[in-house]
Amino acid sequence: MSAQTTDGAEAGSDDESARAAGAARAARAAGAAGAAGAATASRRREQRGWYFYDFACSVYSTSVLTVFLGPYLTAVAKAAADTEGFVHPLGIPVRAGSLFAYAVSASLVVAVFAMPLASATADRTGRKKPLFAFSAYLGAAATTGMFFLEGDRYLLGAFLLIVANAAFAVAMALYNAYLPQIAAPEERDAVSSRGWAFGYTSGALVLVLNLVLYSGHESFGLTEGAAVRICLASAGLWWGLFALVPLRRLRDRQAEPGTSGASGGKGHTVDGGWRQLIATLKDMRRHPLTLSFLVAYLIYNDGIQTVISQASIYGSEELGLEQSTLITAVLLVQVLAVAGALGMGRLARTYGAKRTILGSLAVWTLILAAGYFLPAGAPVAFFCLAGAIGLVLGGSQALSRSLYSHLIPHGKEAEYFAAYEMSDRGLSWLGPLVFGLGYQLTGSYRDAIISLVVFFAVGFVLLARVPVRRAVEAAGNPVPERI
Repeated sequence: MSAQTTDGAEAGSDDESARAAGAARAARAAGAAGAAGAATASRRREQRGWYFYDFACSVYSTSVLTVFLGPYLTAVAKAAADTEGFVHPLGIPVRAGSLFAYAVSASLVVAVFAMPLASATADRTGRKKPLFAFSAYLGAAATTGMFFLEGDRYLLGAFLLIVANAAFAVAMALYNAYLPQIAAPEERDAVSSRGWAFGYTSGALVLVLNLVLYSGHESFGLTEGAAVRICLASAGLWWGLFALVPLRRLRDRQAEPGTSGASGGKGHTVDGGWRQLIATLKDMRRHPLTLSFLVAYLIYNDGIQTVISQASIYGSEELGLEQSTLITAVLLVQVLAVAGALGMGRLARTYGAKRTILGSLAVWTLILAAGYFLPAGAPVAFFCLAGAIGLVLGGSQALSRSLYSHLIPHGKEAEYFAAYEMSDRGLSWLGPLVFGLGYQLTGSYRDAIISLVVFFAVGFVLLARVPVRRAVEAAGNPVPERI
């Protein structure tokens, strides 16, 4: 009897132990699930904040760089030009119609010197946010200062353009470096595409307001020049206002031991930034497929950036279109670019990012060929061309960004995205320079625009040769199902 009691007690004790162990496992599982859920919620919050920087700064790209500043700065330069149509900054004879293209090219050269320092410091300290904030607000302030561009102050306009565009490039390098940190590999195409969609949405919204102000400037008691200057300055204010959202939501990560970001404080010097750039380039030799993609991107993106920045000049000076027509065309680009970015993101899920980008480059080549033969004074044909640009613009840029994020070794996001941003904007000075020289030498923007075809053709061939799956594996990253 006592033995039975003892056995029963032992059995009961075993049952209680099993239940306790099960409860502990359940609690650990629940805790792990809760922690995973909290991490996912935190990541989603950062992603939503990250989208808003595209929402903030794309107004600069659209209203300032693409629509208003090119024709307006050209008009200011022509007002200061001599009888032969030349201005003389620093004693150098420059055709007034080439000043804007040369200033864009100069701004991107400045960015080459600024980005290595900012990005190396961000990786070394793990603190991207302060540098991101500084460069974003420097660009916003320079853009707001364009309100004072009037009369014959072409040197002021060129200076503000150089500062704003260089700061824009540095901020974008730091902003893009957050993408691998806030998005898992399988969701980066979608996250990057949504960011571009946010940007094109804000660009379209502000362009509608610009169109109302510019078209009805007399009813507002403004001259045409004053309306343009308000549009320029308001883009800077918009940029600064909405940049607050990502700055509140994005967080810095500590640099990890063993990465380039974990070095000591000696990197807080200009020499440290350049040493880091040299180290990054040397490190890229260990990842030749990543470097091959970057070279291809440098070439085809140079063509994209030049089309974006010089389109308004081509439309106003070569095709003789009114400013309101140009605004409407760019507005059409913005609206269709939202659908294009999201649509190409879906295509990438089916066909892979690389194939989708290659298809977009073929379309870009056809667009430039059509643009060369576009008749002057034909707004409907120009709108059709703008629609085609909109459908491929956002997607080709968004998918390039997300594809590159898979090719970066872990812990080197900022420095590698600095190299990417140099390709994106920092080294995209060749296209505007060629465009400006083309007009300088021939006096024809048609001859300048057709030269850009080579950027898309060569970029297509080089990208087609990159085995992206092997590139992702070589970088030590998981390979998505579709890439």
